[in-house]
Amino acid sequence: MLAIVLVSLACNLSSETRPPTIIPRASATPPPTIGYPTLQPDELPQEATLTAPNRDEMVLLNTLNQVEADRLFIHVNTLQGFGSRHVNSPYGNPSFGIGAAADYVQRQFEQIRVESQGRFAVLQPQQFSVEYEGVSSVGRNIIGVLAGRETGAGVILIGAHYDSISVDRQNSAASAPGANDNATGTAALIEIARIMSQYTPRSTIMFVAFGVEEINRRGSIAFVEEYLKPNGIVIDAMLNMDIIGSSTGPNGATIDDQIRLFSAEPNTSGSRQLARSINLITSRHVPMMSVSVEATGDREGRYSDHLSFSDGGFPAVRFIEYLEDPTRQHTDRDVIDAIRPSYLVRATQTVLASAMALADGPRAPRSISLRPNDSGTRTLVWETTLDATSYVVALRQPGSLVYNYYFDVNSNTVTWDGFTPDRWEAISIAARDSAGLMGPLSNEFFITN
Repeated sequence: MLAIVLVSLACNLSSETRPPTIIPRASATPPPTIGYPTLQPDELPQEATLTAPNRDEMVLLNTLNQVEADRLFIHVNTLQGFGSRHVNSPYGNPSFGIGAAADYVQRQFEQIRVESQGRFAVLQPQQFSVEYEGVSSVGRNIIGVLAGRETGAGVILIGAHYDSISVDRQNSAASAPGANDNATGTAALIEIARIMSQYTPRSTIMFVAFGVEEINRRGSIAFVEEYLKPNGIVIDAMLNMDIIGSSTGPNGATIDDQIRLFSAEPNTSGSRQLARSINLITSRHVPMMSVSVEATGDREGRYSDHLSFSDGGFPAVRFIEYLEDPTRQHTDRDVIDAIRPSYLVRATQTVLASAMALADGPRAPRSISLRPNDSGTRTLVWETTLDATSYVVALRQPGSLVYNYYFDVNSNTVTWDGFTPDRWEAISIAARDSAGLMGPLSNEFFITN
């Protein structure tokens, strides 16, 4: 089975680095611009559509509505019930320790495989050597693959770590329920795999539950260096979920409708491009959750598995709740009672919507150029894309973390006097299909004089 899936993955590799994908919002009104005035309708190019084309959003909405709080909580409750998922906790005890947690995730993937009518494959876990505090063990990364339908459409990876640890890091017997960190991310991973396995996306999707994140990202580093690279697998986008279940901070404050997104610097990196694309996805299709793109790779002095991928040259981001309570993390208070069901559902839906867009939209436009005209305007031109019925032009202002404006067009050319470097640093273009699904953004085109 491994050989067959690796062949499938290889067939979906692209010879060029592809940027991620976004989905349009319900109207042509752009998301709010922070620190800059927004464009008025009469300032737009003539080709821009003031009202977004009609589209069928029922497929996306119906899919998002399949996220079930009860299923998520069953997974969280089961994982916290193993007491500790420390790297040096038992591997052969069915009711306690990291081995029981790995076996549980493996069984969930196997059940998804059975119910997927052959679409979802479960690979042999990747084993890797770990030595911590004088104890040698063999960690496991649990892997599922949903093969894509289109050759060359690339590979997307969704991941979360399933291990836990206490503040007494050396004590493998100490209570470490890890409900929020990171049973919530693991639960969302299983639920997203279940839902997405019901159809065949354009791109191949890998679902990976990482072991031993809490000890210097041992599991994800092993996956990148000992699994992806030796097998020639290129990841176009890695979505990491780590601590996504609570909207309450240490002082009791609550923010129910925001989630943070971390990505490696610099601002022009593939990881940052992925982050701002997801910001645009959610601003258009997941209005109940606002994604905040952060300016750093992770919180100061902290880390998660996405950094193993960005360090390895793959675009990667981390989803994490907006208000984090460090007084619970790595303690016996990190239990299911602190998790808010509605927030965990919305966080899971946010990642699911992003993954659907990344995996199933038409391919990114290519051969972008900006041609000067005698009238003082410039004409933006690109190759037409198969399956595209319209396009989205996204504009980023100098130094901005996110796209500050976008508009829809029905052709592959736009003439405008506004394509100037004093207003915009870069342009990205995405194709949309007849159902309104937006595909991967093009590589950014940088505007010069």
